[in-house]
Amino acid sequence: MSSLDRIWNGWRAEYVAEAGYEPVDVAGSLFTRILHSGLPDDETYIVHRGAHTFALLNAFPYTPGHLLVLPYREVADLEDLTPDEHRELWALVTEAVKAVKAAYSPGGVNVGINLGRAAGGSVSDHLHVHVVARWSGDANFMTAVAEARTLPEPLSRSASKLRASWPQPDPA
Repeated sequence: MSSLDRIWNGWRAEYVAEAGYEPVDVAGSLFTRILHSGLPDDETYIVHRGAHTFALLNAFPYTPGHLLVLPYREVADLEDLTPDEHRELWALVTEAVKAVKAAYSPGGVNVGINLGRAAGGSVSDHLHVHVVARWSGDANFMTAVAEARTLPEPLSRSASKLRASWPQPDPA
């Protein structure tokens, strides 16, 4: 008998049904396929687009509002970014942190990158920065202890909250 407890999140059924969708005419990483899917940002959970980089929700979030910030161009390492991509990536990470703080009022925020498969990168060929809201006593311990994770809101709600909270450029 398995020791895995099941906590049913019915809202995930829609995501799981769509997760296997891969356009047949686009090669590249999962993120590149999302970008070139032709689907609207509301359906792909892209929260913000810049000139060289974009932010989208993690489809398997650690906490609500778990964002990924990445360049449009598929590169594996920080040193492969162009100067423009580098500047915009870190500016967008800062905006993502502001949006997460405004949308969720967390006790803290984790920002991190896994460079290479050995470092834990699940999509190691397309650099991406994780921005994760954290709270004292949050439920993340359940993954390690009970082999389960709970999330209180669907991705569509997280995307709406983050878009509404995204910092607006200064009019100056």
